[in-house]
Amino acid sequence: MTETLLSSLGLDRPETGDDAVVPFTLDKLDTRGRVVRLGEALDTILSRHDYPLPVARLLGEAVVLASLIGSSLKFEGRFIMQTQTNGPVNLIVVDFDAPDGIRGYARYDHDALVKAAETGETSPAQLLGKGHLAMTIDQGPHTERYQGIVALDGNSLEEVAHTYFMQSEQIPTQVRLAVAQITTRGDHRPRWRAGGMLVQHLPANGMSVMADLPGDGNFDNPDSADPDFVEADGWAEAKALLGTVGDLELTDPDLSPERLMFRLYHETGVRVFPPQDLVERCTCSADRIEDMLANSFSEQERQDMAVDGEIEVVCEFCSTAYRFNPHQFHSS
Repeated sequence: MTETLLSSLGLDRPETGDDAVVPFTLDKLDTRGRVVRLGEALDTILSRHDYPLPVARLLGEAVVLASLIGSSLKFEGRFIMQTQTNGPVNLIVVDFDAPDGIRGYARYDHDALVKAAETGETSPAQLLGKGHLAMTIDQGPHTERYQGIVALDGNSLEEVAHTYFMQSEQIPTQVRLAVAQITTRGDHRPRWRAGGMLVQHLPANGMSVMADLPGDGNFDNPDSADPDFVEADGWAEAKALLGTVGDLELTDPDLSPERLMFRLYHETGVRVFPPQDLVERCTCSADRIEDMLANSFSEQERQDMAVDGEIEVVCEFCSTAYRFNPHQFHSS
């Protein structure tokens, strides 16, 4: 099968492992997509905070979704995905720092989570509740932010992603997300893993928010799809085949993205492109926090923050603690 796989996909490189995104096209189905596989990067994000299992799974899905979307943007900057809701998990923030850095954080109400567990209401949609999801593209201080907002009303992140792309970019999109804990021989604890796939019907003019392939790049093009669009047979087939993917396939450490693509789409023809590595990376720093304390708070407010003569600021993403002398901020 290996020779058939390599020949079919045109691979001249090793198959892709963990912590990477692999773009692909299904030319016969007028469809393109991406596969993401997360291992150590996700395990670091989720294990650092010792989240309850349902919270960790939900945040894991958010990290996968942000990786699928953020890794497609071909410029320096940040992709920020944030939920604010009334559910037990009332806030999720995932930052993708182009071209490859990912970090994530979830805030939850412990009592509400316990109650949800007692009633068996711990699906991702139930944990989120009602509110909104915002996706923001920030290319830096001298550019205008692009933001799309979708209502959350008892929906899963997969369903919300479909709505987002249709409303904000008018691109038919289908997403699959999966998160699991897997114990391998020699490990002292289960490790978090995740996988995801995103497929999109190619607009007639080839322009969209995502820039997977050479020639793409317009990330704000509301006219990229015909409002009278009727689902094409190729797109229906691409979606149907994606719907057959199981969670185990998406998280299996022994099933590379290329083999998964071959398994799904070898009869219709799939073309894969070089992978893009992903790393868990926080963007916090002592200098940034010092600037924030100096410019956003008065001297009295900084004095009030001090405990035992120090101001301590802990990064919510990576849990790094930064300590400052409140007197060091005096104006010169």
